[in-house]
Amino acid sequence: MSVEHKIPEREKQQGEWTPKIVGFCCNWCSYAGADLAGTSRFQYPSNLRIIRVPCSGRVNPHMVIRAFQKGADGVLVAGCHPGDCHYATGNYYARRRMLVFKRLLEYVGIEPERFQARWISGSEGQKFAENAIKLSEEIKALGPNRKLRDVR
Repeated sequence: MSVEHKIPEREKQQGEWTPKIVGFCCNWCSYAGADLAGTSRFQYPSNLRIIRVPCSGRVNPHMVIRAFQKGADGVLVAGCHPGDCHYATGNYYARRRMLVFKRLLEYVGIEPERFQARWISGSEGQKFAENAIKLSEEIKALGPNRKLRDVR
């Protein structure tokens, strides 16, 4: 049974598809970096939907799979730089978990480029914007995600 990606009418009329990207950002660093990017008026794509989490170490791979099932074309997990975690070792756990998870995605047939982990501090608003732009361009080049969608 194949699942066909449905493009909304508005996007069909414009002739351009925009990817849906979910970003899990740690409360202490990367969310603050996103906030700084916004207050500093750095331009980054509006198709990145940010979900604030206490720590990148709290992002369960099940949450990432669920984002793909619900229609995300790409997922970003962003946290504090290694060694700077407010919960001491949360980002080390996240880094190990995400490396293994990326291999799992590749094994099940999803392009590993659709899932990325980045380390962004609260003072790096420009870096957050640059990563969001780069991720959006990479996902746009890959096209719509047709795997793991809920069949309804």
